[in-house]
Amino acid sequence: MRLTFLGADHEVTGSCHYLEACGKNILIDCGMEQGCDVYENQEIPIPAADVDYVFLTHAHIDHSGLIPLLYAKGFRGRIYATNATKELCDIMLRDSAHIQMFEAEWRNRKAERSKTLKKFVPLYDMEDAQNVMKYFVGCEYDTSVEVCDGISIHFTDAGHLLGSASISVSVNENGISKTFVFSGDIGNLNKPIIRDPKYVEDGDIVIMECTYGDKSHGGTPDYVGELKKVFKRTFARGGNVVIPSFAVGRTQELLYFIRKIKSDNEIDHYLPEFDVYVDSPLAIEATSIFNKNVEGYFDEEAMELIEQGINPIAFPGLKLAVSSDESRQINFEKKPKVIISASGMCEAGRIRHHLKHNLWRPECTILFVGYQAVGTLGRTLLDGAQEVKLFGEPIEVRAEIAQLGGASSHADREGLIKWINSFDKKPERIYVVHGEDEICDIFTKELREEYGYDAVAPYNGSVYDAVTGECIKEGNREKKTRRTVATSRSQSIYERLVSAGKRLMTVITHNQGGSNKDLAKFTDQINSLCDKWDR
Repeated sequence: MRLTFLGADHEVTGSCHYLEACGKNILIDCGMEQGCDVYENQEIPIPAADVDYVFLTHAHIDHSGLIPLLYAKGFRGRIYATNATKELCDIMLRDSAHIQMFEAEWRNRKAERSKTLKKFVPLYDMEDAQNVMKYFVGCEYDTSVEVCDGISIHFTDAGHLLGSASISVSVNENGISKTFVFSGDIGNLNKPIIRDPKYVEDGDIVIMECTYGDKSHGGTPDYVGELKKVFKRTFARGGNVVIPSFAVGRTQELLYFIRKIKSDNEIDHYLPEFDVYVDSPLAIEATSIFNKNVEGYFDEEAMELIEQGINPIAFPGLKLAVSSDESRQINFEKKPKVIISASGMCEAGRIRHHLKHNLWRPECTILFVGYQAVGTLGRTLLDGAQEVKLFGEPIEVRAEIAQLGGASSHADREGLIKWINSFDKKPERIYVVHGEDEICDIFTKELREEYGYDAVAPYNGSVYDAVTGECIKEGNREKKTRRTVATSRSQSIYERLVSAGKRLMTVITHNQGGSNKDLAKFTDQINSLCDKWDR
């Protein structure tokens, strides 16, 4: 048994871990890096076609976003996830493909007008995102699933997102039994709609996140009260409240809070009537999935509303913008309003258009409601930037920049400690991942010195013997540069080409003995392609 750390080690996005056991090659998560991360994700050390399984903790793109690329490179194994995660991935991976294809089209138009810019190729396209869904296997919480001889998995509600899970992987190889627990993203307590995290009680080797391993969210925030204050002072100025929000999870929570504000307003009338625009086709589809996945996922408070015939994430004045024309029209509406739009870190999507129209207006508020990774536009604004560039145009930052305290869907330091201390018996080892560089070290040190755990914070590329805990290979501590990012993309595209060539040979072999007519046609098609590219 070997464990290799490929991504989100001493950084927050791009989660990917590689487990070798019982002759099988298994990835736990296969996420996309977002923002300007510190360390370079490592390439999967085997061909994608040799990956047997992916065990997916949840649907967020930094955990699932490279699964279509894995498919494009030849993966045809099985992807195990909860049923809700499977449904969310169906829309989120298509949305990711759409964004990449749109960006490629935009960049390539610029490249045509330039002698120096090279053609941009997306990591994967819509066909890859759609086809990979055929390989998903939906699972239930709290049910053991036998994947193959010697390997079974168990999903425990992580309380982070609809369908999110900690995954226990039980391995029996050559008479040695070990249970690996991959925490996924551990949820914050007392969040709306979904249940609090359920605690895992048994495991030998734990791979756990530490996003907020050095911070405390404090007591349960008064989200409704804080939102009311932001709305009141912004509407009094005649401005808009623009909320960059993750389309899946955070947007639905916001709708839950705003429904409460609207309901209270029927009695107190402390706010003028206001409209709320959800400007994200992905968020709209995700909200539909939330409405379908009630039983087994929603918490008691949300279920009580449903039993009373109240939709907990719908209210008067809620407007949905699906088309681009509907999105553009929002900024021509003069009445003060709330605009909720993706992406949550302002790196792509329609939110950038709304920032362009509202950032320069002192009467408006830009309200952040989630984690902002280093290097993202959202983090830049929170850090006090006076000017930013949007669509090549400098925009002065004159709007109020605010943050909803404690709104993270990640557990804080106390929540993480509670999670790891809930094991009946101390795990043999803990690998600390999914935290910024310094935070990984701080949290690991606390686990060792305060609680007596055998804990280590591996770097991307670290390889460990999972039985003995011996470090077989040290990870890469070299920080990322722009050049390594560009090189990585170039290598990725070339690898896809090589993979396609290998697949072609497989198809040729499978057609041995076919009709002469079909083989002749196939040969002509291959030669035609070769003539086109052999130049």
